[in-house]
Amino acid sequence: MGFVELLLIAVRLAMDVFAVSVGIGTTRQACTPRPMFRLSFHFGLFQALMPIIGWFLGIRIASLMGEIDHWVVLVLLSFVGIRMIRSGFDHDSEAFSCDPSRGRTLLLLAIATSIDALAIGLSLAMLDIDILEPSVIIGVVAATLSVVGLIIGNRLGQTFGKRAEIFGGLILIAIGTRVVLSHLGFM
Repeated sequence: MGFVELLLIAVRLAMDVFAVSVGIGTTRQACTPRPMFRLSFHFGLFQALMPIIGWFLGIRIASLMGEIDHWVVLVLLSFVGIRMIRSGFDHDSEAFSCDPSRGRTLLLLAIATSIDALAIGLSLAMLDIDILEPSVIIGVVAATLSVVGLIIGNRLGQTFGKRAEIFGGLILIAIGTRVVLSHLGFM
């Protein structure tokens, strides 16, 4: 597998990270360098680690995970998306009660956006492709697109205020729904 193919796979995997980052950026709770770094680092780290985990798990466990992974993504992203939508309608509240670049929220988002990378790792193992180079490329692309998404989301948040949070929450729910519909064969 060549570099261009790996890069295309990495960009495809990072599209969820990008969309989630735009959503988080609209809340304006991650607009300084430190939370932006934490988010992009963790998104990139999880995107890089999941293919490695998938590569080592093998086919046996993958068939079990394949039955529920799409539902896990839907639940996690919908949970965060609904919080953002509620916050968008309530002018006195914030989507995240604490910094979304820390703790449980960060962990939930990083896992939800990287589950599909697990399947890529399994695929690469079946193709007998070394996992190190693809994992590094996937992680770097995810971290980069996360920063770009946060910057775009912050600008949208400045321009559109609370309405941008509603839009960001809808994006997260749409991503989760797309994952389920894709898994069920509707997309």
